[in-house]
Amino acid sequence: MLNRRTVLTSTAMAALATAAPQLALAQGRKDSMVIGMALEPTGLDPTAAAATAIAEVVQFNILETLTRINPDGKVTPLLAESWEISPDLKTYTFKLRRGVKFQNGEPFNAQMVKFSFDRAGGDKSTNKDKRVFANLSTQVVDDNTVVLINKEIDPDLPFVLGQATAVIVEPKSADTNATKPVGTGPYRLESWAKGSSLVLTKWDGFRNPADAKLKKVTFRFISDSAAQAAALLAGDVDAFPRIGSRTVAQFKANPQFQVILAPGLAKTILTMNNKRKPLDDVRVRRAISAAVDRKAFIEGSVDGLGVPIGSHYVSGLPGFIDTTAINPFDPEKAKKLLAEAGVKTPLELTMTLPPTPYARQGGEVIVAQLAKIGITVKVQNVEWAQWLGNTYGGAHDFDLSIISHAEPLDLGNYAKADYYWGYESKAFNTLYDKIKSTGNVAERNKLLGDAQKMIATDAVNGFLFQPLWPTAAKKGVKGLWKEMPIFANDLAALSW
Repeated sequence: MLNRRTVLTSTAMAALATAAPQLALAQGRKDSMVIGMALEPTGLDPTAAAATAIAEVVQFNILETLTRINPDGKVTPLLAESWEISPDLKTYTFKLRRGVKFQNGEPFNAQMVKFSFDRAGGDKSTNKDKRVFANLSTQVVDDNTVVLINKEIDPDLPFVLGQATAVIVEPKSADTNATKPVGTGPYRLESWAKGSSLVLTKWDGFRNPADAKLKKVTFRFISDSAAQAAALLAGDVDAFPRIGSRTVAQFKANPQFQVILAPGLAKTILTMNNKRKPLDDVRVRRAISAAVDRKAFIEGSVDGLGVPIGSHYVSGLPGFIDTTAINPFDPEKAKKLLAEAGVKTPLELTMTLPPTPYARQGGEVIVAQLAKIGITVKVQNVEWAQWLGNTYGGAHDFDLSIISHAEPLDLGNYAKADYYWGYESKAFNTLYDKIKSTGNVAERNKLLGDAQKMIATDAVNGFLFQPLWPTAAKKGVKGLWKEMPIFANDLAALSW
């Protein structure tokens, strides 16, 4: 029995065949694209807030850095043409790119670099990497030469200066970058419909206008995994970096799409509030870690797209050691540790979860696993802005959470007493200071290994996995990153 769908006649079919080459040509000339994002940024100034969703919109596109982190993790020049490092590894001399302007017409020069870094390290700074910039003395030699003198030895400084927290801002517009970002990049903000989408358009004043093939890029914010897949299948979204893992199989099986599994340097963790009883007892934290079957968690939260980790550090970074044996899966040991800590079961805890699919899906796994050792977990699902404000924001208003920390080199967060998980350790602080002042590579790597072991032994958090980030996109999309050392959407690299 025929349904009511329109049936193409042979004449219509012939007309369609004749038009096919023209349609293909039109497709080839596409100058716009729609990118999906799981989380909406709360603002567009990466120097003021830590959320990676900000960098996903602005880094490389509106705001630029002295150095550039490439998909393979290597660091190359961007606003800096070159740099030299002194023998003591503390002084960096940067030669800056000439003829660069900000989108408000102001020139980019060494004074702008000094303003940006002094501001990032200043007393009023809310920059996530404030400590890095506070240790820098920035000196202007001339318009095109700037010298950075570091109080510490930091071989990773060129990488850090390529992260979104190190974007170069223009003084007149710096304070309004959260809503009206002004940078030196190839795109500028056109519009932002909060809760729905954000549009960037090509800036004609960019120094190399031919670099950017797309004239318009729309970011659509879709947190639910099923809705992400539906938007791609309906053609409402062209590419979805870091899409929910449960959608991957259907796109792999669909010849109209491409799937990229990009290795990253993020750490997905079960965050524990070290300031709240009974989580302030290391035995309780160790019990929770021992109750978690990492492999089952990886399967349940991201369909197996991850590698177990035992500390806040991942394979591919200097000095990495395997620490998964420090807190292995052992439910019986977990029960004994709770008893030793004097915890009466059932112990009731609340787990506050952001809207990312891996967190919501992973939360179900954690609830089931902790129930087996007498811990009853109540799940509290919140929106991203709520999670950033109340959980991450410094109020320490949570028991447990699940989050992926995307920045590769962030061990220093464990030396911050006011960081949201509330870990305070003089021993770790002393060790981290030693890491920052050690220039010998072998010795530094050994110290990094010691730091990983200390964090794991203290069971500061439940360390879960290093993710493999999936991207699903239409077959015709070109220029997507095949590896993901940082969260960025390099729009100038994209085309049809």
